[in-house]
Amino acid sequence: MATPATAETSAAGAPDLEKAALPDVLSDLSVSPDTGLSPAEAAKRLTTYGPNGITDKQESLAHKLLGYFTGPIAYMIEAAAVVSAILGDWPSFAVIFGLLVINAGLAFWQDAKAANALAALKAGLAPQAKVLRGGAWSSIKAQDVVPGDIVKIRLGDIVPADLRLIGEGFTSIDQSALTGESVPVTKHEGDEAYSGSVVKEGEMSAVVIATGGKTFFGRTAKLVAGAGVKSNAQKAMFQIGNFLIVVAVVLAAVLVIFQVWRDVHHGWEWKDALRILQFVLVLLVAAIPVAMPAVFSVTLALGALALSKKQAIVSRLQSIEEMAGVDILCTDKTGTLTKNQLTLSDPILLHATDGAQVVLAGALASRAEDHDVIDDAVLSGLTDPNATKAWSVTEYTPFDPITKYTKAKVTGPDGQHLVVAKGAPAAIVKLAGGIGPDADTVTKTVADLAANGRRALAVAQSTDDGATWQILGILPMSDPPRDDSKATIDAVEAKGLSVKMITGDDTAIAIETAKELGMGTNILAAADVFPKDLDPDNVPSSIVDQIEKADGFARVFPEHKYAIVKSLQKRGHLVAMTGDGVNDAPALKQANCGTAVSGATDAARGAAALILTAPGLSVINSAIDEARRIFGRITSYTIYRVALTLTIMFLVVIATILEGFQPLTPIMIVVLSLLDDIPIMTIAYDNTPVSTTPIRWNMRRLLVSAGILGLFAVVQSLIMLLIAVGLRRTGALDVTTEGAIQTIVFLQLVTGGHLLIFVTRSAGWFFQRPFPAKQLWLAILATQIIAVLMAAFGWLVPAISWGAILLVLAYCLVWVFIMGAVRVVSERVLDNGTPVRRHHTALVEQDLARAV
Repeated sequence: MATPATAETSAAGAPDLEKAALPDVLSDLSVSPDTGLSPAEAAKRLTTYGPNGITDKQESLAHKLLGYFTGPIAYMIEAAAVVSAILGDWPSFAVIFGLLVINAGLAFWQDAKAANALAALKAGLAPQAKVLRGGAWSSIKAQDVVPGDIVKIRLGDIVPADLRLIGEGFTSIDQSALTGESVPVTKHEGDEAYSGSVVKEGEMSAVVIATGGKTFFGRTAKLVAGAGVKSNAQKAMFQIGNFLIVVAVVLAAVLVIFQVWRDVHHGWEWKDALRILQFVLVLLVAAIPVAMPAVFSVTLALGALALSKKQAIVSRLQSIEEMAGVDILCTDKTGTLTKNQLTLSDPILLHATDGAQVVLAGALASRAEDHDVIDDAVLSGLTDPNATKAWSVTEYTPFDPITKYTKAKVTGPDGQHLVVAKGAPAAIVKLAGGIGPDADTVTKTVADLAANGRRALAVAQSTDDGATWQILGILPMSDPPRDDSKATIDAVEAKGLSVKMITGDDTAIAIETAKELGMGTNILAAADVFPKDLDPDNVPSSIVDQIEKADGFARVFPEHKYAIVKSLQKRGHLVAMTGDGVNDAPALKQANCGTAVSGATDAARGAAALILTAPGLSVINSAIDEARRIFGRITSYTIYRVALTLTIMFLVVIATILEGFQPLTPIMIVVLSLLDDIPIMTIAYDNTPVSTTPIRWNMRRLLVSAGILGLFAVVQSLIMLLIAVGLRRTGALDVTTEGAIQTIVFLQLVTGGHLLIFVTRSAGWFFQRPFPAKQLWLAILATQIIAVLMAAFGWLVPAISWGAILLVLAYCLVWVFIMGAVRVVSERVLDNGTPVRRHHTALVEQDLARAV
């Protein structure tokens, strides 16, 4: 028996089972539509092709957990824990190890929430299928269906595999979740039915041409499995970690060289080597911003909480930060920009006296209990919903794909007998005679409506029991935009984003919708742009050029949507994608911020990073604003933390070289990290202005800004160190020991560090609006009190006098104005002399592609 081919192997000479003539398909699959496959042959093919389901690689729990402990920041934290253990500093070890576990736990929790896209796709497959094997019909599990099986589908069934329909009759199939078409599609013998679509009307037999991952549905699932992009926040932390590691290694090398050179001149002993090692390890501890991942996560989590109050659920925290830099919004049309329900426009009259007469006649030729989308549209167009109750229906003929109309015999309240019909305009014209002025008028009207992206339904009536017919008029139908869509699109574009419509619907319909929403109308048909053998991961640059220039695409398949998003990302764009169907799932997962709208399928929600629970897109605007606030907070913290880390590292090295002693003890460094980082998590509540344009990570600028502030902070600390050394020499303010000097430096770093956050949170003067949030003020005040009490009473650090404490506080207050001036001047220089007008300058270049 011949081995059946699939569409993917047709290039080798076998027919394309999706397009070939039906007899050729049956011949190639070696099956008779009267008997089906034999049970033995079905079992053989099941072994050859595998189960009719979606398979995905399962990563082991151990491997997944190990991944959360890798990366520059994680390595540095782990090194710090090892250093603490080597030094026997177990309190420091416990604190650092605890932070490592918390960071890994947060990452694991987020991944567990977001890893359900494939599970949702699997749930959409048909659980049972009715197949013909050995001449007998039986029900089997859908996963056991094989290519060549003869199956039967009917009302309510989920299509179990990709099929070609066989025999007479018709079936109406809702494949909108797969293709984006807004109405069910009527199919006849030879037509294809996609796995996962739903039968709405009719019953037919069919031959299976593809199963599992070879189906249209399966190919979509494969795209979902392979989709995804690493967040820029993760890249930023990697780059920051790499930068700090490089600086730490260089400074450690300088420190070792200096110590070895000095010790050689004074005699070398093994204890000197151990002391040098201790210095290097302390420097490593100083280089690690241990709470940075936790600060990022907490800030994003609080942003997610704020969005949840606006009916937007965040399933991937990093997507909030991504939304701040998004410059292109790709949006589905059906069900996203539009209501996904047909609505009547004003009737176009032929022989009717008014529009109400046309709608009433069409409603009488409809049946509400069928819940057909066209019937529902006509019935909802009645001015008086009870108008049909005065009429009795004596005979009803449902829609038939051959005649293409519905018909009803009705009796009015005055005893008048009518026959009414509604259906495809060409069919109604044929019913009414097929020629004449009315036919010409209908043809021209339908063409005009189609050019404007509107569907048409013709209505006719007969007063002589169907002997003659009179065309009453045309009912234009369209899927109208949601009430908030235009305002949302306008607001998004005002924020610096360009919007592209990507839909499975016809080009004319997409263009008309774009006109109604004030969007660009350069919408291309996907078939005119993308080749049939498209590799969505490697789109030619000529096609990417068209993607960038186009305002949207129509008649797209899932791989087209995915390819559009990925191609734009390769050109340096950050892309947000909205959608609601299975066909949107690959693009939703690939996008920097995939957004599933209200009423989306489980597959779309599982692939999305942001899930809207309220109808429409208006929440997108709130998400963009919130994302830009969060991004401002994160970058403020990052500049602050890098500057402070550089300060500590350079201070340790310079003090060792100049003064010959260690300015901070290991416990001081750990406490510094905790006092500087944990309370600063309240920056997540800070009052932050919203940028009017997309903002994203510009690592070069961030590190330069942090480096400038860090340089002046080092000068600040060194001057304080020299003052403390001078106090010890004179015995002033009871400063008589090296321990007291270390405490003064420690207190200065805590106080000056916290005042530094006020400087980094604004590109202008720190005392201007917006003022810091109450939570941030209180957290900093609390840590200042703790640091002062530690210094005064000798908790974990040598005690110093109140006079020395007041001197440090006054010194830091003076320096905050100096640092503020440095911030303002440096920002203006970095902005090439332009005045600072907002919290963060729009950063549109993507430096994240460059590794430090």
